[in-house]
Amino acid sequence: MANRNRTKKSGGKRSRQKSDKLYRSLLILGLLIACAYLGARLEGKEQDETSVRTHESGSFGNLMAVRTNPSVKEIAKSYKGMDLSFNPQYHIPNWVSWELTADETDGDVTRTNKFSSDPDIESSAETWDYSYSGYDRGHMAPAGDMRWDKEAMQQTFYMTNICPQAKTLNAGTWKNLEEKCRQWAQIDSAIYIVCGPVIDGKPIEYIGDTRVYVPREFFKVIISPYANPARGIGFIMPNGKVPGGMQACAVPIDSVEALTGHDFFASLPDEIENEVESQCDFHYWSTYSKRKKR
Repeated sequence: MANRNRTKKSGGKRSRQKSDKLYRSLLILGLLIACAYLGARLEGKEQDETSVRTHESGSFGNLMAVRTNPSVKEIAKSYKGMDLSFNPQYHIPNWVSWELTADETDGDVTRTNKFSSDPDIESSAETWDYSYSGYDRGHMAPAGDMRWDKEAMQQTFYMTNICPQAKTLNAGTWKNLEEKCRQWAQIDSAIYIVCGPVIDGKPIEYIGDTRVYVPREFFKVIISPYANPARGIGFIMPNGKVPGGMQACAVPIDSVEALTGHDFFASLPDEIENEVESQCDFHYWSTYSKRKKR
């Protein structure tokens, strides 16, 4: 009788051990499933965040890219804060492009005024070509837009980024528009800008031993691709005093493309590109800025 009881107890113990083992196995399996689920959720979240960051930093492709007028000569070069197409025949840029974000307008790099030739481009103008010419060394990409980085700012003083500008333009409406662009970047988080001379083979004159082309007009085009809705505007200014200021010079980007032969913001989807390049509403840009500041 005692033996039968011991067998019963021993059998019950084995049963409980099996149950405990099964319980532990199920528990471990449950934990593994939970971990896998959690990992998938976290990975999905990271992918979502990455896609948002990608969209914000350039889901439209390279908006700094420009298709240069095929009839003009060019040497393309990328610097730390800007891209440009340099004209080796006329010793000025065909165009300069850059992105300007809200954060970049708040840099603390001290401005330098050290102009120099780009040592990598033999046809770059010399600083003394402008001496006693009556023209300023006019920045296309302004030093003030590169306060976020010392090297980026210094590179704006390369002569590849410089054009002969009348002081009344350089220190007047052109400068005012540069300041406006910084306000728009602060409001819209990021804008893209392309500017340069209008090269039509009819300069005001040539200056310096290098014979630097003095353009009669300058252009600037600006888009705010992440605004809702996306916005665009262009400007064409005479190389001198600007009657009526920047508002009088506002034109659709399409008009700037027709004048210069360049193709701007081609990486935008066609429907967005067609919309922003046909707009010319300076009043909207200005009033939009005021509304957003409130």
